[in-house]
Amino acid sequence: MQRNPIFEFFASLKLAVVLLAVIIVAAIAGTLYESSFDSKVASAYVYGAPWFNLWLVLLGANLTCSALSRWPWRKHHLAFLITHLGIITLLIGSLIGRIWGIEGTITLFKGESPTNRLLVNERQLRVHDVDGIVKGYPAEFLHHPPTPQHPRDLGPIAVGARLSIVDYAPAIEGKLNPKPLNDGGAPALHFSIATAMMNQHLDGWLLADDPQNGNFSMGLANIELKTRCRGRVAWDGSPSRPPWESEANPKDQATDLEESIFAFSKAPEEQIGRVRTGGSPGAKVRLERPQNGNKGRVLISLGEKEASFDVAENLGRDVAIADTPFTLKIDDYWADFRIENGKPSSMTDQPNNPQCL
Repeated sequence: MQRNPIFEFFASLKLAVVLLAVIIVAAIAGTLYESSFDSKVASAYVYGAPWFNLWLVLLGANLTCSALSRWPWRKHHLAFLITHLGIITLLIGSLIGRIWGIEGTITLFKGESPTNRLLVNERQLRVHDVDGIVKGYPAEFLHHPPTPQHPRDLGPIAVGARLSIVDYAPAIEGKLNPKPLNDGGAPALHFSIATAMMNQHLDGWLLADDPQNGNFSMGLANIELKTRCRGRVAWDGSPSRPPWESEANPKDQATDLEESIFAFSKAPEEQIGRVRTGGSPGAKVRLERPQNGNKGRVLISLGEKEASFDVAENLGRDVAIADTPFTLKIDDYWADFRIENGKPSSMTDQPNNPQCL
């Protein structure tokens, strides 16, 4: 077999020693990163980094050239060739798995319905679209973060618009400096949370009914500051004087609150609301799945109070919610909900995907 200096370089034992030595050092560094931080950090800087993949490709090229350097092969080369071919196969499989593979976990519980949700070990941007579907997009921007000059296009959403990420910050802190005003302004709340187990401290401000600064998410918990009506409300607990009829805010001066809420029977804990007037009443709405040919029931939770309404009987009607100052109106119902041309519609009359507004 005709050889040249480039082939001799890739087939050399010295190159193999250097490549293996660097991989050993990288594996040690990755183990230390994983023990000191977590597997995501080790993957980002070592195992999943572009330079590590390139190093494995070089090792594969070295093994291939080393095997070809023995051409023509003889019987006594068989063990040598099998060893090299096995390592090359492992390297190819490792590269395919890391570049195109998906790793994740699915938790299954005995006696519960099947699940199709895979928990992947990556950051994900989740969008609650107007069609009721929660859509997830990969959001790992460690090596290639989006910028205003080079945004990341995620594609179209249900309303016909396109979703793009225009900027990313690995760590960001927003500080508010609220000041008392003689007239106007919004209520603010300062909170401080400390954990005894891990000695963590969370400190921040909330502005009432502010889209950007009105809530604070802690993963499983969410803190929100909302106003129900104007005026200072002081309630002594007497049923004869509920908060919305206090002396500082009599009934004839109560603030109108109006909110449109989508409720989904397949995702009872997830609702999509849009404030129309004043602010949100804080209502939790659940749509029970239809039974025996009906259209289901809507369950309204306001604090400790809960009311139930038949969808078919109350469709298009204004109905008072008992023991509250609010009324309910079911504007529309879709037995098999879909979005077509940016508008909600029902594909069939069967309750395959019931939703109501």
